[in-house]
Amino acid sequence: MNQNQSYKPTEAELEILQVLWQNGPSTVRFVHDVLSETKDAGYTTTLKLMQIMAEKGILEADKSSKSHVFKPLMSEESTQQRLLDRFLDTTFRGSASKLVMQALGSQHTSKEEIDEIRNLLDKLEGGNK
Repeated sequence: MNQNQSYKPTEAELEILQVLWQNGPSTVRFVHDVLSETKDAGYTTTLKLMQIMAEKGILEADKSSKSHVFKPLMSEESTQQRLLDRFLDTTFRGSASKLVMQALGSQHTSKEEIDEIRNLLDKLEGGNK
């Protein structure tokens, strides 16, 4: 299914994807154990959600062993970009500068973070000349 190129995962799906992106292909048991460290989730709920995600084309299940191993079919980077685009459009009417000003104005930004931002801006300006 090619829908995953534009699909925006739910919060629960995103939590599962994050475990898989961080740890690589994993069993339902492993994903469930990781999720259980921070939230109260039943094993059967995690299993069902991962099965549904496989049906949607978000995950792929390797059924060659007794414990199915799931891997994500969506890259972390492209998913982050789609979610950021949606957030930017819905929250800041598509204005990246409003987003940056809000983020920098609402919490302490370290010198290292400011230097990273400055380097990124220098690269962007260099690319536009």
